[in-house]
Parts: sequence; structure tokens; C-alpha cells
Amino acid sequence: MSFSLLTIVNILPLGEGTFGFNDNILETNVINLAVVVGIVVFFVGKNSSTFLENRQQTILNNLREADQRAVEFLEKLNFAKSQLEYAEKKAQEIREEGELKATQEKNNCNTQHEEDLARLEEYKQETLQFYQQKAFTQYYVSIVSRALQRVKEKFNKPFDVVFHVTVNNFTIARFTEYNPSNNFKERSIL
Repeated sequence: MSFSLLTIVNILPLGEGTFGFNDNILETNVINLAVVVGIVVFFVGKNSSTFLENRQQTILNNLREADQRAVEFLEKLNFAKSQLEYAEKKAQEIREEGELKATQEKNNCNTQHEEDLARLEEYKQETLQFYQQKAFTQYYVSIVSRALQRVKEKFNKPFDVVFHVTVNNFTIARFTEYNPSNNFKERSIL
């Protein structure tokens, strides 16, 4: 049995009885909408209110977690700021200490340099004195050598009478000036 839509429409009376076909679209839509809303509210209302409550709880939990994370973030931010300030302060102290040490090292180097220059100057003076003394000694030795050589030359020559008289007079004068008691006093004092 095959029925077409036209057959069904012909069988049902239009607008008569409880189940009739209403061709007024506005009334039909309002009734259909009321029925659908009623069914939705009845069946879905309880589930949707539970769903909405769950969703509200989830949102509130998310907000609380976000607030808690914001507080933790602020604490971490404040801690990081304090660490940064501490690090900057420490860096400034290290910088100042480095500058102080550099200044001290520079002063120490300058002092050491001046002391080295003073020692070198002293060494130079000592060296100059040594070589001057050595030169004077060599000069004196050469003078004394020449004098002794001349004396030897004179002693090697026969002495004349005038020289003998002069030497004898000098020796006699020295003996007359000699006083053994004065000499003894001078030695005891020394």
C-alpha cells in the first residue's frame, strides 16, 4: 500500500476534530514553538541548569586560579625586583671595590716605581763613587809609583855632600822634637 501525501491530506478532514490540519501558519508555528519549548524545558531544563551550574563553577574556579596565579606572579615579580636591586647594589659595590683596588694598585705601582728609581739612583751614585775611587786609587798608585821610582833613581845615584847634610839635619831635628813621655801619654789616650 503506497500512500502519497495527497492521499493522506484527502483522508484527513481539514480543520475538523482534534487532529485536523490547520492551514493558519502563524497559529501552527506558535503552537509548535510552545510544544517544543515545553519539551525542551521539561527534558533539557534540568540537564542544562546542571550544565550551567557546572559551567559557572568551572568559570569561578578558573577565576580563582587566575587570581591565585596573579598573586603568585606578583610575588615572583616582587622577588625578582628585589633580586635585581640586590644584584645592582652588589654590582655597584664590586665596581667601586674594583676602582678602589685599581687606584690602590696604581698607587702601589707608582710607589714601587719611585722606590726603584731611588734605588737605581743610589746604585748609580755608589757605582760612580766606586769608579771614581778606583780612578783616584789608580792615579795615586801611579803617582806613588813614579815618586818611588824617582826616589829609587836618586838612591841609585851617589849622594853628594849637600844631600847628606840635609838628611842628617832633618833627622837630628826630628830627634830633638821627640819626647818619649809625650808619646806615651798620647798612646795611652788612644
